[in-house]
Amino acid sequence: MYGLIGYPLSHSFSADFFNKKFREEKIDESYDLFPIETISELPEYLKTRPELNGLNVTIPYKEKVLPYLDAISDEASQIGAVNVIRIERSGDSHKLCGYNTDAKGFHDSIMPLMKPHMQNALILGTGGASRAVEFVLRKMGLGVKKVSRNPREGQLSYSQLTPDILSSHHVIVNTTPLGMWPDVDNAPDIPYSLLTHYHLCYDLIYNPEETAFLKKASEHGAAVKNGLEMLHIQALAAWEIWQV
Repeated sequence: MYGLIGYPLSHSFSADFFNKKFREEKIDESYDLFPIETISELPEYLKTRPELNGLNVTIPYKEKVLPYLDAISDEASQIGAVNVIRIERSGDSHKLCGYNTDAKGFHDSIMPLMKPHMQNALILGTGGASRAVEFVLRKMGLGVKKVSRNPREGQLSYSQLTPDILSSHHVIVNTTPLGMWPDVDNAPDIPYSLLTHYHLCYDLIYNPEETAFLKKASEHGAAVKNGLEMLHIQALAAWEIWQV
């Protein structure tokens, strides 16, 4: 058995994706959603579900889960966030190994859209998902600035997104939950009127298919991409990890 931990989880397509895969490939497994309100519930979940072999991790626990892990991959350690846990069981004991497949999912899905003029990026949000995005963009050689409602040193506030910033940062990635179902009318507070056909706006959200962020960006000529392909790529990479 496999599953997803996070809170809330009503937006997630993960169970549908994996259970369809299991049916089509005649794999005798199941995948369920585990909406835990605090990460401290994780140890008890594992005790009461000895059939669990692996977990995905989503908002808001990609960073908070780290202290509960017994081992972490080198890449996940560099990123500072985990979205996949392999559960290695031996008798009544178990070992939790953390990995990050968000980075692969983001990299493989954004690469075909990149253009030579795209040298700098803005990442909206500072949570666990933003860490994988920043890791990938920096490895690709882009300059990166994070944007937050409560910016720390080196970060920007939304009010600091001036014409100069927007004209020099052509990749904008939303890693916040703003616009996620059911709050589909919400969108990050950026100056959409400054977007042009030189911009690429990527939203990690995939439900709804077109978020308010992507709709507004598209209306001003920007190329847009949602997070559905990223979800599929990272999910398949997670499955490979669980099979090792």
